[in-house]
Amino acid sequence: MAIVVEHDKRRKQILRKALDVFVEEGFENATYQKIADHCKITRTTLYLYFRNRREIFNYSIKQLLTDVEKDILGVRENKHLSYPEKIKKTLSLILYRLEENRHLLSVTLDYLLSLSRTETPAKTKASPSLPYMRVRRRTIRLRHILATMVIEGIKVGQLRQEEVASIDNLLYGIIETAIFRLAVLKQDCAAELADAVDLAVKSLTL
Repeated sequence: MAIVVEHDKRRKQILRKALDVFVEEGFENATYQKIADHCKITRTTLYLYFRNRREIFNYSIKQLLTDVEKDILGVRENKHLSYPEKIKKTLSLILYRLEENRHLLSVTLDYLLSLSRTETPAKTKASPSLPYMRVRRRTIRLRHILATMVIEGIKVGQLRQEEVASIDNLLYGIIETAIFRLAVLKQDCAAELADAVDLAVKSLTL
C-alpha cells in the first residue's frame, strides 16, 4: 500500500513540475527530456509514470481542472453562504484561477488548435477520449455545477424565476470572455470582469 501511495505522490509531483515546462517552453518545445530534467529524474524513470509528452500534458490539465472543480464544489456545499453569494464566489474563484494560469491557457489553446488541424471530424466522433473532447466534458461538468446552484437558488426563493439555461449561458459567458481575453488577446488579468459578475448576480437576485 505504501508503494502505491508513494507512486501516486511522485506522479503528482511530476505533473506539477511538467506544467512549468509547458508554460515556459510551449507544448511543441517542451520535450520529454526537458520535462525529465526539470523533475530531476531520468527519461527511463519518467517512462515508468507516463508514456509520452502528450499524456503528461493531458494529465497536467486534468489535475488542474480537478482541483478547480473541488474548490467550486466546496463553495456550493458551504451552508453559510446564500445562493447569490455562492454564484458570485464561484465565478470570482474561476476568474482568479484563469488569471493565475493565463500562460497555461495560451499553451492549451495552441495545443488544442494544433490537434484540430490534424484530427478529422470522423476521428473526433470515433474518439471521445481525444484531448479537446475531454476538455469539453470538463466544461459541461462546470456548467452543470453552475446550473445546479441556480436551480437550488430559485427553489429556495433567493434567485429570480428565469429560464435556467439562459442564466447558465449568462454566467458561463463571463468565463468564456475571460478565457478569450487571457488566452487570445494575451491580457494580463481579467479583474475588470468582477464588475460584470456583480451586475449579473444582482440582476438574478430577488
